[in-house]
Amino acid sequence: MAQGEQREAVKMALDTLRANKLRSGLTVLGIVIGVMTVIVISSVINGLNNNVSNMVQQFGTNVIWVFRFPVIGVRPTTEMLTRKQMTYDDAMEIGKLPHVVASAASLRYTNYQFGAGSAVAKWGIKKVENVSLSGDTLSIRDVNDWNIHAGRFYTMVDQERATDVVILGHDTAADLFGNVDPIGQEITLEGHTFTVIGTMEKVPNAFGGGKNPNDNFAYFPITTFHKLHPEVLDYWISVKFDDQKNKPLVQDEIRELLRRRRKVRNEAADNFEIFGSDSITKLWGQITGGLFGLMFGLSAVGLMVGGVGVMNIMLVSVTERTKEIGVRKAIGATRKIILTQFTLEAVTLCAIGGVIGIALGVGVSLLVKLVMSCSVSVLWILTAFVCSCLIGLVFGIYPAWKAANLNPIDALRYE
Repeated sequence: MAQGEQREAVKMALDTLRANKLRSGLTVLGIVIGVMTVIVISSVINGLNNNVSNMVQQFGTNVIWVFRFPVIGVRPTTEMLTRKQMTYDDAMEIGKLPHVVASAASLRYTNYQFGAGSAVAKWGIKKVENVSLSGDTLSIRDVNDWNIHAGRFYTMVDQERATDVVILGHDTAADLFGNVDPIGQEITLEGHTFTVIGTMEKVPNAFGGGKNPNDNFAYFPITTFHKLHPEVLDYWISVKFDDQKNKPLVQDEIRELLRRRRKVRNEAADNFEIFGSDSITKLWGQITGGLFGLMFGLSAVGLMVGGVGVMNIMLVSVTERTKEIGVRKAIGATRKIILTQFTLEAVTLCAIGGVIGIALGVGVSLLVKLVMSCSVSVLWILTAFVCSCLIGLVFGIYPAWKAANLNPIDALRYE
């Protein structure tokens, strides 16, 4: 088919759209919905993936954690919950291993089930609720590469003397003090008075907008934390090692050390868990895999409905233009020309639906970006457009074949 004839076929398809606006609009509605679904869901997932990647990078690729049971992507069993707790000495001994740069012991007073704290911070008449409390050794700053927004970090003197000092999370400080400089101010927590010596940088939120519970924290030297909650002894150990290539070796050394310290028999399984930021990435990959499956399911339904609609309108078009097809065949149009013409019309219909769906999908994604992470992907825009054109090709073949095989004499007689 010549290039001029291709342009003519596209022009005829557009003329058909203009002549039957409502019918054409309803025909491509399924295509529009399917493509829009692909764009919106892929944009949301892409935005969340970027946030999760940034969050994992903040933890550091050279950091692993040790706890008495797994906490990422696993529901602890009764056996796990009754395991012996990790100790402060465990963290100190891990810190002496050859490839370990720093090892920190931490204690938390928070509600893990609801992802928020239960303490109330007060300053004058102002107060902030649901504050989580954390006690950490000095090395936590080296392990997590913490950045202090203002003020200073606590010192060895603070830790040795259990000084009544506190570092506030970003949101805790902002909600409590507003435009007032918090450094040097005294606040009340759990019935004790503490001097604010520093504030933390804002912690990236994997899900974009809204408050991040990790910004509503109060951090103490671990000895100071013991004065507040001596009953909390469930240590979380964070370990930073020297090189990514040494990760398996470091994990094996930690495992051997802890099995010996915790007196685990040779034939028994570990009664503790070692995991890293790759566990977060793996869990998130499983979640997004399900979301992608849902996306393809929803978009496939829309595209299939759109494809059936296109086939229907093309069959109607063939019936309405039977005499025209007979005339074209009578003056020399071949079966190939008729087949290509009607196939191009179907593809054009779906391509227009795809463009409308892309435009709406990008628009909705920009609105979603106002409340949560969202990043439009050019790759998915191209994929959605190609899929819409393929739907036109697949569902337009039969009507085009039917038109190409009409008998010219019968077609000319058709009324």
